[in-house]
Amino acid sequence: MKAGKLPLELLGELLSEVQISDPRVALGPTPGEDAALIDFGDRYLVAKTDPITFATDQIGWYLVHVNANDLAVMGATPRWLMATLLLPEGTSADATRDIFTQLTDACAELGVSLVGGHTEITSGLGRPLAIGAMLGEVAKDRVVLTSGARPGDAIIATKGIAIEGTAILAREAADQLASAGVSAEMIERARRLLYSPGISVVKDALTARRAVSVHCMHDPTEGGLAGGLLEIATVANVGIAIDRDRLPVLPECQAVCDALGLDPLGLIASGALLATVDRNEAAALVSALQDEGIAAFEIGVVTDANQGLTMKTGDAVEALPRFERDELARFGRLGG
Repeated sequence: MKAGKLPLELLGELLSEVQISDPRVALGPTPGEDAALIDFGDRYLVAKTDPITFATDQIGWYLVHVNANDLAVMGATPRWLMATLLLPEGTSADATRDIFTQLTDACAELGVSLVGGHTEITSGLGRPLAIGAMLGEVAKDRVVLTSGARPGDAIIATKGIAIEGTAILAREAADQLASAGVSAEMIERARRLLYSPGISVVKDALTARRAVSVHCMHDPTEGGLAGGLLEIATVANVGIAIDRDRLPVLPECQAVCDALGLDPLGLIASGALLATVDRNEAAALVSALQDEGIAAFEIGVVTDANQGLTMKTGDAVEALPRFERDELARFGRLGG
């Protein structure tokens, strides 16, 4: 298999064989759900692990935010982080200190405590690898599941597509972009997407949860917007109908993808929250997000499963694109 996530069908097959004997496990490993839920009495402990295998210049910062995102979309508050750092031979002490500073600064930003982990210099690595295990908590009546999407729901997306992938490409393929005619000013704008509007959806999720009764929230990461929508449809057993003309593809993303021959819909998209709500509450959710300075867009509707996943472009309706792997992986900058 090629670099990137396991195919959703294979992952589902593997996870279907997992046997859980502890009755306190309220939600175990499920394709499309962002974290596990453990019963701790009046609340759930929410647990997530995610690696960072790219963007080495900000690997510690990434580690905190991508793990926190997956807790936030469950309605949880991120609390504690354990981090494993595997560093190539020859890594300097200063470079190691920089990663730790990124970790502690990002944790402080979100109110997360770094409580432990593991570090080592590892032979055979070409670049640093980092794995986070983040824990949080949520009241039982405040949990939001990806499987909660319902036919008739409006689909809301925040900020734009694809923040993370565009920023990574601008940082790691700047020479190729310049050779393809992308201006230095556009490349710099794309680089800055990492921080503004940024890859965190913690504030987005908290705002949505406070504003309306959210049925589903999801973090479209590897596989991009299209992959995130496929995961929602799969775990919730619903269809999806998207309006291509309403998708908030950022101009920086379009410029980068055009230059490199990539499709924005399949590009890793951390920074955009996907949420589904009753259509009568869609306008209230968009307004609440915008009041917090978070751009928000109604991009489509949840349908019955037998209607499949579709995308309308102008007057034409076709199947929503499916990507064998993330467009970043296809370009060759993801994996390991």
